[in-house]
Amino acid sequence: MDYQSGRLARLRARGDAPPAPAEALLSALPTPLLVIDEEGLILDANAAMETLVNLSRTAIIGMGIDAVTGHHLRSMPRETPFVAYDLDVVLPGPRPLKADLMVAPLPDWQGWRIVTIHMHPNAGPIARRAGAGLTAAGAAAMLAHEIKNPLSGIRGAAQLLESSVDRDSQALTRLIQDEVDRVAALIDRMEGFTDTRPLDLGPQNIHVILGHARAVIEQGFGSGVTIREVYDPSLPPVLGHRDSLVQVLINLLKNAMEAVEETGGTVTLTTAYRHGMRVLTQQGNERRSLPIEVCVIDDGPGAPPQIAEHLFDPFVSSKRSGRGLGLALVEKLVADQGGLVEYAREARDGGAERTVFRLLLPRAPKK
Repeated sequence: MDYQSGRLARLRARGDAPPAPAEALLSALPTPLLVIDEEGLILDANAAMETLVNLSRTAIIGMGIDAVTGHHLRSMPRETPFVAYDLDVVLPGPRPLKADLMVAPLPDWQGWRIVTIHMHPNAGPIARRAGAGLTAAGAAAMLAHEIKNPLSGIRGAAQLLESSVDRDSQALTRLIQDEVDRVAALIDRMEGFTDTRPLDLGPQNIHVILGHARAVIEQGFGSGVTIREVYDPSLPPVLGHRDSLVQVLINLLKNAMEAVEETGGTVTLTTAYRHGMRVLTQQGNERRSLPIEVCVIDDGPGAPPQIAEHLFDPFVSSKRSGRGLGLALVEKLVADQGGLVEYAREARDGGAERTVFRLLLPRAPKK
């Protein structure tokens, strides 16, 4: 029997085989899918949905569609298919994202519907803010070159003048030197954006890094602030750069402690493993797994609504004395390690909101 005849025989044999059961097809479908009844209660979910929401099928069944997507769907048509594009979906956690919801009725079951969630390939925070880091790097490089060199000349001239003027004028020369030092320090911080060399990444114990960052920050900030730790001790190593992660966590801890320092509030550090958390790479050609979650949470008021969407942009700050570079640098350092940082205001038990800065980081390869 030649190859073609053998192939036809195998196809005929397969054609005689019984069809795959619907449960197997549902489970194998790569698109997250739910079945809901006429009241919006979830009756079934496939494996892709379990991965997306980081909950088991048993836990999902019986939940309301609003608890999984942030939308009741009560006002949507029940007898005809529809698609809701560019929807702000809120997954359990809560985890906000942009997605399309496709809903279709099940003809043999009155009021029942199938809901599929299609995440936007370019809607993740990495894609939305991909240009911000490059813009900041270009601006920092230009300003550092054009400003920092003349500053040293100005400071030197002020020092020479100080020795040849009267006491009243010396106060002015010291003021010039202080202001030059302040601007130079600002330029030093901006220069962090200009370093485009790849980081030397390796396995890191995130809890050791968190402990070091906490020890550093407690020496200078928030003596009246309580810090809680809610850690997953079984967390695998992170793939990252130690010094950069320490800097990121120091910046986030400093912001959190300043936000609650006046009221004597609480800062909470958490770690967790999030199955199925993936984001699109900046190149847009693959999804990167970021299963390790680190959160810095505070009870403070959060950022003003008008700047909340721009917190990671350079020169945007809610502080009177802020320079707007701390969070921009945090995002750059996290992105350089293949990770993601998010800001959110999330409700907790009792209804009060809190500020959450969430780091999503890659896992180190197994040896």
